[in-house]
Amino acid sequence: MGISVVVPAYNEAGRISSVLRPVVASERVDDVIVVDDGSNDGTADEARLFPVRVVELPENCGKAAALDQGVAIAKNDTFMFLDADLVGLTTAHVDKLIRSYQDMNLDMAVGVFSNGRKYTDIAQKINPYASGQRILTRKHWERAKQCVDEEVEEVDFGIEFALSRLASKEDWAQDYIKLEGVTHVLKEEKRGFKQGVIDRLKMYGHMAKWLFKKLRI
Repeated sequence: MGISVVVPAYNEAGRISSVLRPVVASERVDDVIVVDDGSNDGTADEARLFPVRVVELPENCGKAAALDQGVAIAKNDTFMFLDADLVGLTTAHVDKLIRSYQDMNLDMAVGVFSNGRKYTDIAQKINPYASGQRILTRKHWERAKQCVDEEVEEVDFGIEFALSRLASKEDWAQDYIKLEGVTHVLKEEKRGFKQGVIDRLKMYGHMAKWLFKKLRI
């Protein structure tokens, strides 16, 4: 089974290499797509240093739209979604997530942080629905698009909640896989405290919307 990895990225220069390096080293991955979501900091140029395909969106369209762009050109029908700001990711983590998905015959595998940073560990223990590290099939992605009842651009950071809620409602076989030592860079660290807080509140707003929004089942 071929795996296409889709990495949505917005202004992640200086960080995305730490994600792509272990991904392209995995023998279980044969297709890697970086979707540069309107960055202005050289993210796409950094991604091109690796054997990956890079899609550059002319403007920032949001996470769900970036993922959808990657899915549209993926050569495989099974995808791994990875955030572009992960810290501590290794090829062993990539392989573990894929192996768990395959061996457990899952519809969706969700990677959750463990023993990385206290803040991110706690956040994902409380709310594993928000994890951006996932494996699923094209069939399940298209099913989710049907059920959100909105243009994919409007879903943005709510896509993880929409996927998890749909998986629960439709009894998808899913499991949470611990990624030991993995965490991510906080928005406040990337963009400064003020802008980071604004971006975080925006993200939480999208998540809250999809926590309570009725899906079209």
